[in-house]
Amino acid sequence: MNVYWIRNDLRRIDNPALFYACESQQGVIAVVTLTPKQWQMHLESPAKMALWRDRLKVLKDELLQLNIPLRVLSLDTFKEVPKALQQFVMSVGASKLFFNYEYPLNERQRDQAVCHELNAVGVECLAFHGELIVPPGQVLTGQGTPFKVFTPYSRAWRQYLLKHLTPALGLPAMQPPSFMPSDDVPHDLGLTLLANDERAYDPTLWPVTTADIHQRLNRFIDEREADYKALRDFPFKDKTSRLSPYLVLGAVSPRQCLAALISHYASDAWLDSTWLNELIWREFYRHMLVAFPEQSKGYPFRPEVEEKIQWQFDEKRFKAWCQGETGYPIVDAAMKQLLSTGWMHNRLRMVVASFLTKLLRVDWRIGADFFMSQLIDGDFASNQGGWQWSASVGADAAPYFRIFNPELQSEKFDASGEFIAFWLPELRQLPAKQRHTPGAGQSLGRPAPIVEYKKARQATLDAYQSHAK
Repeated sequence: MNVYWIRNDLRRIDNPALFYACESQQGVIAVVTLTPKQWQMHLESPAKMALWRDRLKVLKDELLQLNIPLRVLSLDTFKEVPKALQQFVMSVGASKLFFNYEYPLNERQRDQAVCHELNAVGVECLAFHGELIVPPGQVLTGQGTPFKVFTPYSRAWRQYLLKHLTPALGLPAMQPPSFMPSDDVPHDLGLTLLANDERAYDPTLWPVTTADIHQRLNRFIDEREADYKALRDFPFKDKTSRLSPYLVLGAVSPRQCLAALISHYASDAWLDSTWLNELIWREFYRHMLVAFPEQSKGYPFRPEVEEKIQWQFDEKRFKAWCQGETGYPIVDAAMKQLLSTGWMHNRLRMVVASFLTKLLRVDWRIGADFFMSQLIDGDFASNQGGWQWSASVGADAAPYFRIFNPELQSEKFDASGEFIAFWLPELRQLPAKQRHTPGAGQSLGRPAPIVEYKKARQATLDAYQSHAK
């Protein structure tokens, strides 16, 4: 008997832990550990947890088709997981525990503790890199050290992949009939904030069936991927994949995404895909977490830059940013999109992060935490990396002098003002050109700008240049 431990790998296909747990066909039991207090400490959003719950229910039914029951262990924190899993594995008479790696430090420490507890009673733990295409530590510089800059990393990653390209794993083997019942998945997962938040997410925007998820992947590859490079930065055009929540939950694997991309091309042209580059960014940030564990503790990758910056915090201004009331239309529209849907267009994530860290001079950690508390695709590695990039304190970060001008970004990527008008309906009656102006629509109920761009930009440049000297 084997036990498969479910985490953020909510799929049957290309799931190495599940696949190899089923290989011997001696019977498999799936177990999931609910740790609501830990999730709250990690600021997991209600939208993300609701999506995770609903996808887990789908996986439960799919596992039953393989004669694999699902058992639920309701705990509080990661600290309780090792002993609880040890007791569970022993109670079902299993000899092996299978799971897929997770890379943030808390998760890695939890898994090490689990393996220690289970090994002590003779249970073998087998772990797999189901969340990545290329395992950590395989792509290194010529000196055998981790890459710290994305572009050379991405070149080396592609070269490695061409030599080690392996197909996605198929459906796991059917197991002998099991007479063990499956547990129900609690609707609130033990989370008070989820129980009280009925608007956590819109299932029509984020369907959870396997067929729907793969249809979204294939439709993107067939209909949008060719134009992705040219059109991905325009928030009112539906030209991105919108697969990020499913990648975060493991409802689809990056290798499945890669396989779909490769199958679309008759040659190696897929290697130059801009969308592939986004998948590599995802891998890069995970490799960074493993190579530099301090990143999981909120330390900047470039502390020598941050130590020269005096972060500021004005609660009134920060609240205005959170609520989409800064007086900068593109920033406010983006934040309204986040608050309403749990998702934000990637170009706008950079715009609002630059606004918070470079114009309001708010510590990037505060912005990262707020994003995690709201995003349906909240991903610790990518979120940390992206916010450090915006604040110019991360690996391969934006130059300190890169400070997005919200008005120019708006004019360039939402020229007709359609995105702004959709999320700020007060501005619909204004001509398109006026919708971009800071303070637009004050007579219609919109706020005045909370900061003056040129003055804030110069103050930030002065602060960062103190480091450059």
